[in-house]
Order: sequence, then C-alpha cells, then structure tokens
Amino acid sequence: MHARHAGAHRARIVQEPSYEAAAVAYVEDLAIAPDDDGEISVVVRDLDSGGEHCFRIDLETGETAPCSA
Repeated sequence: MHARHAGAHRARIVQEPSYEAAAVAYVEDLAIAPDDDGEISVVVRDLDSGGEHCFRIDLETGETAPCSA
C-alpha cells in the first residue's frame, strides 16, 4: 500500500482484516503530509489477488471514505 500523492516508493506491507483497516493502520504509522484539505489518499493492494482500493482519510476526524474517480 502507499499514499496516493507520495508514490509507490513509500509503499509498505500492512496486515489487517480489511482494506479500510489497512489504510488507517498505514496512515497511523507513517508521517506523510496531507493534501491542502487535511486529507490523505491511500491505495491498498491485496498481495494475493492484486485488487486495489483507494481511500481518503481525514486526518483530523479519522473519517474514511472511498476515493472519488
């Protein structure tokens, strides 16, 4: 997984029970500057299936939602 605006070079493996939990765990453990609106986009890739999910996380409230296209 990696922060969308930071690029894949900051990727790391996170083991959590869901894509959303993995996204939150990644953000909690890694210091990355948020976008201008105080949010960060995180791309989560399943290592087994290759499926990807993108989440926007509000760093102030902790609210998580799917990224918009």
